[in-house]
Amino acid sequence: MPELAEVEFFRRRWSAGHGAKILAVKLHEGKKVFRGCDTALLKRKLTGAKLVGSETKAKQMLFHFSPRGWLGIHLGMSGETRVEAPDYVAAKHDHLVLVQKDRQLVFNDPRMFGAVLFDDGQDAPTWWTRIAPSILSTEFTVEAVAAFLKRRARAPIKAVLLMQERFPGIGNWMADEVLWRAAIHPRQLAGQLTPAQVRALHRECRKVCTLALDKIAGRGGAMPKDLNVNIPKSWLFWHRWRQGGNDPRTGTPLAHATIGGRTTCWSPARQKLVR
Repeated sequence: MPELAEVEFFRRRWSAGHGAKILAVKLHEGKKVFRGCDTALLKRKLTGAKLVGSETKAKQMLFHFSPRGWLGIHLGMSGETRVEAPDYVAAKHDHLVLVQKDRQLVFNDPRMFGAVLFDDGQDAPTWWTRIAPSILSTEFTVEAVAAFLKRRARAPIKAVLLMQERFPGIGNWMADEVLWRAAIHPRQLAGQLTPAQVRALHRECRKVCTLALDKIAGRGGAMPKDLNVNIPKSWLFWHRWRQGGNDPRTGTPLAHATIGGRTTCWSPARQKLVR
């Protein structure tokens, strides 16, 4: 599942079309990616509209059109956005194509776990505004994190980090990276973290998000398979699934288990479980 930085990378691809009018809309009506979406309304309102801006929140992206229109895209497991030439012929899995004079904006999703949403209201729709504040926003405070951990006191911290209502955009590998940097065992119950550990968790959440956005989202037009190549080799990321992998800081063996329903990697030498 794409995480915060990957979603921002794909949003930036369509920024090439900012300021240009949509001449035509091509879509595969009836496909699962349009569940909950009025495709007739989408097509009618976006034809002739101008793409004026875009943004990301958590694992979703929003494109704003003038005079009115809000297009939401969730990439799911295999979705991606692309920019193609004006004479591009849509392929089988290109479920949404916005045609502009100098380019075509394409949303492709072979497995169709993604989603397309549309709203033509004056203000941003509720399915967008209800997403939790960004980890990099001023609203993501140590106090807010501590309060949330208290409410999820009996859950392992790895599972809590994946809860989008407090940690939007954090996915499996980012959660492991945060806990490894903060030296917190993924099985540690959220309510058992000390004040110092809560501060470390807050700090590393912000740091990992900042670094991931810089190293992944800032890579320009790289192909999807290359998204992560700029991540430093000193990160846990490069060692977490290697057979016989070692902690890049201590050189000691890494451990793996299913925690909170997700495959998890940690360093027993650094991340001690306190009973």
